[in-house]
Amino acid sequence: MQEISAKVKPVVIPITAEMVHEAQQIAPRVAVARTKASPIDDLAGVLGEMTFAQYWLGDWHQHRVGRNKGQPDFPDIEVKASAYPYRESLHLLVRQSYALERKPRFYVQVVINVAEPHVTDIAPETLALICGFATTQEVDAAPLRDFGSKYGGDGGYRCRHIVLTKLHPIERLRAAYDDSPNPLSVPDPTRR
Repeated sequence: MQEISAKVKPVVIPITAEMVHEAQQIAPRVAVARTKASPIDDLAGVLGEMTFAQYWLGDWHQHRVGRNKGQPDFPDIEVKASAYPYRESLHLLVRQSYALERKPRFYVQVVINVAEPHVTDIAPETLALICGFATTQEVDAAPLRDFGSKYGGDGGYRCRHIVLTKLHPIERLRAAYDDSPNPLSVPDPTRR
Protein backbone atom coordinates (compact mmCIF):
# COMPACT_ATOMS: atom_id res chain seq x y z
CA MET A 1 0.00 0.00 0.00
CA GLN A 2 1.30 3.44 -0.93
CA GLU A 3 2.22 5.88 1.84
CA ILE A 4 -0.12 8.84 2.31
CA SER A 5 1.35 12.24 1.43
CA ALA A 6 2.33 14.74 4.08
CA LYS A 7 0.80 17.57 2.01
CA VAL A 8 -2.67 16.05 1.89
CA LYS A 9 -3.91 14.74 5.23
CA PRO A 10 -6.96 12.66 4.36
CA VAL A 11 -9.33 11.04 6.78
CA VAL A 12 -8.96 7.28 6.27
CA ILE A 13 -12.08 5.10 6.40
CA PRO A 14 -11.71 1.32 5.88
CA ILE A 15 -14.42 -0.06 3.60
CA THR A 16 -16.11 -2.98 5.33
CA ALA A 17 -17.54 -6.15 3.78
CA GLU A 18 -21.02 -4.93 4.78
CA MET A 19 -20.46 -1.63 2.94
CA VAL A 20 -19.28 -3.44 -0.20
CA HIS A 21 -22.24 -5.82 -0.11
CA GLU A 22 -24.80 -3.02 0.28
CA ALA A 23 -23.07 -0.87 -2.35
CA GLN A 24 -23.14 -3.78 -4.83
CA GLN A 25 -26.91 -4.04 -4.27
CA ILE A 26 -27.54 -0.29 -4.62
CA ALA A 27 -25.18 0.67 -7.46
CA PRO A 28 -27.18 -0.91 -10.32
CA ARG A 29 -30.36 0.85 -9.13
CA VAL A 30 -28.80 4.31 -9.06
CA ALA A 31 -26.56 4.05 -12.14
CA VAL A 32 -26.77 7.13 -14.34
CA ALA A 33 -26.88 6.73 -18.12
CA ARG A 34 -23.67 8.55 -19.03
CA THR A 35 -20.18 7.91 -20.30
CA LYS A 36 -18.27 5.76 -17.80
CA ALA A 37 -14.57 6.21 -17.11
CA SER A 38 -14.31 2.71 -15.60
CA PRO A 39 -16.47 -0.38 -14.97
CA ILE A 40 -16.66 0.39 -11.24
CA ASP A 41 -17.69 4.08 -11.43
CA ASP A 42 -21.11 3.47 -9.87
CA LEU A 43 -19.77 1.19 -7.12
CA ALA A 44 -17.05 3.73 -6.28
CA GLY A 45 -19.63 6.51 -6.14
CA VAL A 46 -21.86 4.62 -3.71
CA LEU A 47 -18.90 3.64 -1.51
CA GLY A 48 -17.69 7.25 -1.57
CA GLU A 49 -21.02 8.44 -0.20
CA MET A 50 -21.06 5.69 2.43
CA THR A 51 -17.57 6.49 3.67
CA PHE A 52 -18.35 10.21 3.78
CA ALA A 53 -21.50 9.42 5.82
CA GLN A 54 -19.28 7.50 8.25
CA TYR A 55 -17.03 10.55 8.62
CA TRP A 56 -19.69 13.29 8.57
CA LEU A 57 -22.52 11.60 10.47
CA GLY A 58 -20.66 8.87 12.37
CA ASP A 59 -22.66 6.09 10.69
CA TRP A 60 -22.27 4.96 7.09
CA HIS A 61 -25.86 3.64 7.12
CA GLN A 62 -27.00 7.28 7.10
CA HIS A 63 -25.99 7.72 3.45
CA ARG A 64 -28.71 9.05 1.15
CA VAL A 65 -27.94 7.00 -1.98
CA GLY A 66 -31.18 6.35 -3.84
CA ARG A 67 -33.10 8.98 -1.85
CA ASN A 68 -31.39 12.08 -3.17
CA LYS A 69 -32.00 11.95 -6.93
CA GLY A 70 -31.53 15.40 -8.43
CA GLN A 71 -30.05 16.75 -5.19
CA PRO A 72 -26.57 16.85 -3.67
CA ASP A 73 -25.46 13.70 -1.88
CA PHE A 74 -25.81 15.43 1.51
CA PRO A 75 -27.40 18.83 2.23
CA ASP A 76 -25.14 21.29 0.37
CA ILE A 77 -22.35 18.69 -0.09
CA GLU A 78 -21.60 16.69 -3.22
CA VAL A 79 -19.21 13.76 -2.82
CA LYS A 80 -16.96 12.99 -5.77
CA ALA A 81 -15.35 9.55 -5.54
CA SER A 82 -12.82 7.76 -7.68
CA ALA A 83 -11.23 4.33 -7.41
CA TYR A 84 -7.57 4.78 -8.19
CA PRO A 85 -4.20 4.15 -6.54
CA TYR A 86 -3.74 7.15 -4.26
CA ARG A 87 -1.22 9.83 -5.10
CA GLU A 88 -1.33 13.53 -4.31
CA SER A 89 -1.31 14.49 -8.00
CA LEU A 90 -4.89 13.19 -8.40
CA HIS A 91 -7.68 15.72 -8.89
CA LEU A 92 -11.15 16.53 -7.68
CA LEU A 93 -13.10 16.13 -10.93
CA VAL A 94 -16.52 17.65 -11.55
CA ARG A 95 -18.10 17.07 -14.94
CA GLN A 96 -18.70 20.35 -16.74
CA SER A 97 -22.40 19.54 -17.24
CA TYR A 98 -22.86 18.79 -13.52
CA ALA A 99 -21.07 21.99 -12.47
CA LEU A 100 -23.42 23.99 -14.70
CA GLU A 101 -26.63 22.30 -13.51
CA ARG A 102 -26.12 21.99 -9.76
CA LYS A 103 -24.59 24.22 -7.15
CA PRO A 104 -23.95 22.44 -3.85
CA ARG A 105 -21.98 24.68 -1.49
CA PHE A 106 -19.14 22.14 -1.23
CA TYR A 107 -17.55 19.32 -3.20
CA VAL A 108 -15.67 16.63 -1.25
CA GLN A 109 -13.10 14.31 -2.86
CA VAL A 110 -12.90 10.66 -1.80
CA VAL A 111 -10.20 8.44 -3.32
CA ILE A 112 -10.81 4.73 -2.95
CA ASN A 113 -7.23 3.52 -2.79
CA VAL A 114 -7.26 0.45 -5.04
CA ALA A 115 -4.09 -1.47 -5.92
CA GLU A 116 -4.08 -0.57 -9.62
CA PRO A 117 -6.08 1.61 -12.01
CA HIS A 118 -7.88 -1.17 -13.89
CA VAL A 119 -9.53 -3.09 -11.06
CA THR A 120 -13.00 -4.48 -11.72
CA ASP A 121 -14.17 -4.63 -8.10
CA ILE A 122 -13.52 -2.99 -4.75
CA ALA A 123 -12.61 -5.41 -1.98
CA PRO A 124 -13.45 -5.12 1.72
CA GLU A 125 -10.69 -3.47 3.78
CA THR A 126 -9.79 -1.17 0.88
CA LEU A 127 -9.14 2.28 2.32
CA ALA A 128 -11.26 5.26 1.36
CA LEU A 129 -9.35 8.53 1.72
CA ILE A 130 -11.45 11.64 2.25
CA CYS A 131 -8.92 14.07 0.83
CA GLY A 132 -10.38 17.56 1.10
CA PHE A 133 -13.01 19.90 -0.23
CA ALA A 134 -13.61 22.86 -2.52
CA THR A 135 -16.41 25.40 -2.72
CA THR A 136 -18.70 25.60 -5.71
CA GLN A 137 -17.12 28.94 -6.59
CA GLU A 138 -13.67 27.32 -6.62
CA VAL A 139 -14.91 24.49 -8.83
CA ASP A 140 -16.60 26.94 -11.21
CA ALA A 141 -13.30 28.84 -11.53
CA ALA A 142 -11.21 25.69 -12.07
CA PRO A 143 -9.85 24.81 -15.53
CA LEU A 144 -11.55 22.31 -17.84
CA ARG A 145 -9.96 19.16 -19.25
CA ASP A 146 -10.89 15.76 -20.68
CA PHE A 147 -9.11 13.31 -18.36
CA GLY A 148 -9.71 10.36 -20.65
CA SER A 149 -11.06 6.92 -19.87
CA LYS A 150 -9.52 3.98 -18.02
CA TYR A 151 -10.60 2.06 -21.14
CA GLY A 152 -8.23 4.24 -23.20
CA GLY A 153 -8.74 7.35 -25.33
CA ASP A 154 -10.81 10.41 -24.55
CA GLY A 155 -13.47 10.29 -21.87
CA GLY A 156 -15.89 12.19 -24.12
CA TYR A 157 -16.57 14.90 -21.53
CA ARG A 158 -14.64 17.65 -19.82
CA CYS A 159 -14.26 18.18 -16.10
CA ARG A 160 -13.49 21.09 -13.85
CA HIS A 161 -10.42 19.93 -11.94
CA ILE A 162 -8.48 20.84 -8.80
CA VAL A 163 -5.39 18.90 -7.71
CA LEU A 164 -5.71 17.30 -4.25
CA THR A 165 -2.93 19.46 -2.80
CA LYS A 166 -5.00 22.58 -3.58
CA LEU A 167 -8.14 21.39 -1.78
CA HIS A 168 -9.06 22.70 1.66
CA PRO A 169 -8.18 20.21 4.42
CA ILE A 170 -11.17 18.02 5.19
CA GLU A 171 -10.97 18.82 8.92
CA ARG A 172 -12.01 22.41 8.04
CA LEU A 173 -15.25 21.35 6.35
CA ARG A 174 -17.38 21.37 9.51
CA ALA A 175 -16.43 24.97 10.34
CA ALA A 176 -16.98 26.08 6.73
CA TYR A 177 -20.33 24.29 6.65
CA ASP A 178 -21.47 25.77 9.98
CA ASP A 179 -20.38 29.27 8.90
CA SER A 180 -22.32 28.98 5.67
CA PRO A 181 -24.55 31.97 4.94
CA ASN A 182 -26.99 29.66 3.16
CA PRO A 183 -29.84 28.85 5.57
CA LEU A 184 -30.42 25.55 3.78
CA SER A 185 -26.94 24.40 4.82
CA VAL A 186 -27.93 23.69 8.39
CA PRO A 187 -30.87 21.30 8.73
CA ASP A 188 -33.77 22.59 10.80
CA PRO A 189 -34.20 20.08 13.67
CA THR A 190 -37.92 20.88 13.93
CA ARG A 191 -38.65 19.66 10.38
CA ARG A 192 -39.06 16.01 9.52
